[in-house]
Amino acid sequence: MPRLAVTALAALAVLASSAPLAAQDTTAVRIGIRYDPSQRPGVLVLPIAGVVGDSLRIIIQRDLDYGDRVVVITPDAALAATLAAGGSINYPLLAKLGASRVVQGTMTPRGLHVALHDVAKAQVTDVAEFPLPIAQNTRDWRAAVHGVSDQVEAWISGTQGIARTRVAFIRGSVVRMIDSDGEDDQAIPMLGEAMSPAWSPSGAQLLYTTFGVNSRVVLHDLTTGRARAFGQASNTTNLTATFSPDGSSIVWAAAGENGSDLFLMPVSLDAPARRITVGRGTDNVQPTFSPDGRRLAFMSSRAGHPEIYIMDADGTNTDLLTVSDFGDQNYRSSPEWSPDDRQVAFQSRISGKFQVLVIGLRDRTSKLLTSDGENKDPSWSPDGRHLVFTSNRSGTSQLWILDTETGRTRQLTHTAGSRLASWSPRLKP
Repeated sequence: MPRLAVTALAALAVLASSAPLAAQDTTAVRIGIRYDPSQRPGVLVLPIAGVVGDSLRIIIQRDLDYGDRVVVITPDAALAATLAAGGSINYPLLAKLGASRVVQGTMTPRGLHVALHDVAKAQVTDVAEFPLPIAQNTRDWRAAVHGVSDQVEAWISGTQGIARTRVAFIRGSVVRMIDSDGEDDQAIPMLGEAMSPAWSPSGAQLLYTTFGVNSRVVLHDLTTGRARAFGQASNTTNLTATFSPDGSSIVWAAAGENGSDLFLMPVSLDAPARRITVGRGTDNVQPTFSPDGRRLAFMSSRAGHPEIYIMDADGTNTDLLTVSDFGDQNYRSSPEWSPDDRQVAFQSRISGKFQVLVIGLRDRTSKLLTSDGENKDPSWSPDGRHLVFTSNRSGTSQLWILDTETGRTRQLTHTAGSRLASWSPRLKP
């Protein structure tokens, strides 16, 4: 459910007191404003003329809303048409609507010209022209529009948006990808039954592992479509592969009869894998790098039950991160190091169900983030504010996104069986 939940209807009195700059008869106009009265700046996206103008406006509005850093104000169509009538921006009326910033888009032969207005100052503060592909409403076109949204969010908040990102996940043993707004769900060609996809730092490659007698780690190039498979011996199961932050190395777990351990190998595959944990019959899986690449968090059962540990990337200086009370029901797993290096997200079994938590890396204090249904396998967005995770709260296994600052959630997928998500970095044009 969107957070734009408060509806205000005003008639002639509001419009008459707004002293519009463009002369226009507004006596018959009624307005419908939906916004959350919070401290986030109110942003209004003006109508955009042209064949795809409505689509552009809808995508940009939705992207800004999903970024959770602004409040998107949506007047009804009649009022929206008066806000920039005759080429003049009606700043007094916009201020009455709660807008502090206004996004004005104009189609050009090359793409979209965008101006950002500061309502209080009654002036344009930022302007740019964004090229768009000629073929409209295609995957590349939508990606380019998401890039517009991300830049607008950066102008307003100082933080680049995350609209131009994708989420890789598993459904039916197949790796799929979906845009961060829930559009354009597609599969990639597979080499076996897949598990646990992971993005490269550039967003140009995906890792996944396969299960069965020929379990492998697969490195899939999204640009060329080519795939390379590798892994430990055929009597092992290869699991939970991930890239180092600089993209030069891969760490994954290999499981056999005597437990599982983590191995490190260059992405070039020109050197043998090096074992970096010695489990001695315990399980050591689910590695996740710190942003600087110097440390790894991972799940280990060395305490007799799964807990989250941290160690140096070479396997030394192992330290317990989650506090263990040695209870029989303890089960903490699926760690994910935040991009801002402040916390690790993970899942913990609570009253028989998994829930998503975060733990601070400085104070080691945990915070529960979910409680509705069962929730697991969190993955951070590149802004370090949002998490995508698997949840059955809708009745089936789906992907959901959580804003960790406000607690707002939204459903990302709508086909049952979606799970094991991995959020991409910001994708380049």
